[in-house]
Amino acid sequence: QLLLWESGGGLVQPGGSLRLACAASGEALDDYTVFWFRQASGKGREEVSCLRLADGSRSYADSVKGRFTVSGDNPRNTVTLHMTGLKPEDEGLYYCAADKGLSCSHLVPSTYFDNWGGGTQVAVSS
Repeated sequence: QLLLWESGGGLVQPGGSLRLACAASGEALDDYTVFWFRQASGKGREEVSCLRLADGSRSYADSVKGRFTVSGDNPRNTVTLHMTGLKPEDEGLYYCAADKGLSCSHLVPSTYFDNWGGGTQVAVSS
């Protein structure tokens, strides 16, 4: 069974950067599509980015395009979300999820997934 856990969150000033990691155990991520979601306080969970490791295809929410970069580290069985130019509206709990059957061609609702880790908190404040 695939288990995922997130790390790398923290408090940064506006314009700062963070690198989040989604680490996996139990199975290799090579055959998976990995999604990053975030949930701001009082709001629903929204998809931020997607990476299909088999072919490297990826996608981003419009709100983070040009600032966030998702990449895979197959030897470490990890997917990284490098966030730059952080804004207060980027604040929230960031989660990752994975699925073998999905692609990055369209947004996936968070309700599709039923197995979530604890997330990692991102705070952006001066």
